[in-house]
Amino acid sequence: MSTARAGTRARHAVLLRLLREGVTSVEELAARSGVSASTVRRDLARLREDGAVARTYGGAMVTPFHERSVGDSARVRTEAKAAIARLARPLVTPGARVFLDAGTTCGALARLLAADETLGPLTVVTRGLETAVVLADAEHVELHLLGGQVRRLSHGLVGPMADLALERMSFDVAFLGADAVDPARGVGEPTIEETTLKERVASVALQTLVLADASKVGATAPSWTRMPGPWTLVTETPGEDLADSCAAHDVVLLAP
Repeated sequence: MSTARAGTRARHAVLLRLLREGVTSVEELAARSGVSASTVRRDLARLREDGAVARTYGGAMVTPFHERSVGDSARVRTEAKAAIARLARPLVTPGARVFLDAGTTCGALARLLAADETLGPLTVVTRGLETAVVLADAEHVELHLLGGQVRRLSHGLVGPMADLALERMSFDVAFLGADAVDPARGVGEPTIEETTLKERVASVALQTLVLADASKVGATAPSWTRMPGPWTLVTETPGEDLADSCAAHDVVLLAP
């Protein structure tokens, strides 16, 4: 990642934190973040394009939680998701038993796994329809799809059938997606069914990694996990505040 791009993403993380603390005017955001008002306006415009903030007269506010469809998600932050997938890929070893969550960031990792025959024989369990399609024709992958109800927006499977299957499984490594992530609170999702399922996956995995781009860090969500043990956050932009928060809550941070 270029130094300029890392600096931009670090500024975005600072702006989002300040907005959540109640700082909304461009002038105060500029003063608190140590950049010019014009830089703040450009950053807010980019964050608005990403759906992270809503502009107000003279400033901005963090948008309330809004779940994107999987189609919409596939069109945003593609470079960040690809970078996260590349960071996570070395954690998958040949012959491993892997859980891959639904979502476009896990889908980016699935494409890397599907293309690497040296990993075979690899066992992958997923609850994501798109993830399953990516892996279905990979001859070196033994693919299992959880049963359950399909959520229309995320195309992820949830419900008693998925929970029952997971009770009988174990994983060397589990990769979880997230609509929001916080080192103190865990993974945020639209429904309790999804956070409960992620908790169950983490409880039967030797290693759990949460794949989340910078826009998800510190975002709001209706429901939060209670991670049952140590976990790793994989993101493309660490930021000093995030590194400190991860260290304070015994979360391993994996970033460029």
